[in-house]
Amino acid sequence: MKIIVDAMGGDKAPEEVVKGVLNASNNPEIEIILVGDEKKIRPYLKDSDKNIEIANAQEVITYDEQPVNAIRKKKDSSIVKGLKMLKDKKAQAMVSAGSTGALMAGGLFILGRLEGIDRPAIATLCPTAKGPILMLDIGANSEVKPKNLVQFAVMGSIYSKEILNKYNPTVGLLNIGTEEEKGNSVVKTAYSELKQISSVNFKGNIEARNIFDGDFDVVVCDGFTGNIFLKTVEGFGMYIFHQLKNEIKKSPRYLAGAALLKPAIEKIRSSMDYSEYGGAMFLGIDGVLVKCHGSSDSKAIENGINVAYNSVISSINEKLREGLKSVTEKGE
Repeated sequence: MKIIVDAMGGDKAPEEVVKGVLNASNNPEIEIILVGDEKKIRPYLKDSDKNIEIANAQEVITYDEQPVNAIRKKKDSSIVKGLKMLKDKKAQAMVSAGSTGALMAGGLFILGRLEGIDRPAIATLCPTAKGPILMLDIGANSEVKPKNLVQFAVMGSIYSKEILNKYNPTVGLLNIGTEEEKGNSVVKTAYSELKQISSVNFKGNIEARNIFDGDFDVVVCDGFTGNIFLKTVEGFGMYIFHQLKNEIKKSPRYLAGAALLKPAIEKIRSSMDYSEYGGAMFLGIDGVLVKCHGSSDSKAIENGINVAYNSVISSINEKLREGLKSVTEKGE
């Protein structure tokens, strides 16, 4: 399997990206194509790294650029060149920690959408008391229509079943209350439509505070809400650990207790670490495209490559096509 990796994407590129690629390349079934400035990539590689090749790309799309304009103008950027290689079947998947907007715009313009999808969504794993669950959309669509939320639910359900091995995964709609009549007109209409779809195990609304109970396998929302939720959780988690660390330092007794609790604390920290989950999948794009966190280190890049690998192995896009086609044919 060949996987394209954007060597220039992310705050720590290209060094941490290349380190992650080197770790992932220990899998003999994976060949990596690093796309980016060869002069900047080459120093981190050895002649012995035979299953890694470089596709030279001189331009980089930055986070502050307007995505659509950047995709159109920077034809020799690592993102555009990588997506075109994916479109031309020179690889089976692509991984990048670069601009989310550019990846979404490029994915739509170059790869296109799966049939039956109006708007692709970014899906990521979220830690809960009962293990990771899938959440989408987390940033691709700030505004949505009811049918978009329905499509997110269908795709999320299929992904949860095929990748996370959840039998008949339960789906919840993120809302300000659990009652059916709660929420804005978009969410209320989506609720009514989801009740009619037999292929989705829809269990109703879920409030943000209950997500971490783990009672739902898939949580659906618009990208604006999802992105704010995840960044709030990430920031609050960092705040809690920072405050805990400061308080522990104030007392020898606290320090002694912390030494005993260290394994438990590290386990909790690990469960909240985005690098453990690798990357977020662009569901609905006609190709396997994985987005890693902008500040990804080598571990996050390696795990992002593993997400891409598992998605290809499971033929996720083919299964999404089948599931979407089934819903369309039934008129659900």
